[in-house]
Amino acid sequence: MSDVRLCVDHPLQEGQTIPLSREQAHYLFGVMRLAVGAQIMLFNSRDGEWRAEVAEAGKRGGTLALAEQTMPLRMPPDVWMMFAPVKKARTDFIVEKAVEMGARRICPVQTEFTNSERIRRDRLQAHATEAAEQCGATFVPEVDDLVRLDRRLADWPGDRRLMFCDEAMDGDAGLPEAAPGPWAILIGPEGGFSERERASLRGAAFAVPVSLGPRILRADTASVAAMTLWQSKLGDWQ
Repeated sequence: MSDVRLCVDHPLQEGQTIPLSREQAHYLFGVMRLAVGAQIMLFNSRDGEWRAEVAEAGKRGGTLALAEQTMPLRMPPDVWMMFAPVKKARTDFIVEKAVEMGARRICPVQTEFTNSERIRRDRLQAHATEAAEQCGATFVPEVDDLVRLDRRLADWPGDRRLMFCDEAMDGDAGLPEAAPGPWAILIGPEGGFSERERASLRGAAFAVPVSLGPRILRADTASVAAMTLWQSKLGDWQ
């Protein structure tokens, strides 16, 4: 079984051939040094994981021949990771860990104290795809464009609960008793939430304030801690 996994846009079914882009061919044949006959695992967020064989290999392209499905589509739990972007490497870390830990959607939000006022969504989406390829996932969560937090909350879906990680909240870490269903997790910026944002969140019927423990965590650390709490209580780790 190959350790090389690749996310593709094409439908996957037995006997089908998949053409490779120049970038994919460079990765498989230039970086990974695969040759004709080598095996590779493919997925597309719809049809599960499939074993394929390199049928043609070239510097500018190539072809893969599908052989058999090795894993059905495994959807992550219906939980969104919402976070305020921080420095590039740490934002990359948050996206990577959100994919690894089972977020279905990644939602950057701009708060009053957010340090970064813009993101490159295409770059973060590519980073999410790479994380899914590395961790054995069969689904790549969509990365949204950066949206102001107040606008996101104003258009909040009625059936989704929000785990609001409040750094100013006293108490033991943990998620109170809560019903399963659609959820989102909100991590604040390096400077924390403003008093206006905190009051708005605490007044929202869909928000559940949660403490992440007695110490203030960095945003990237908080994202992992929050996902761990949610997954262990309501996700697919049970």
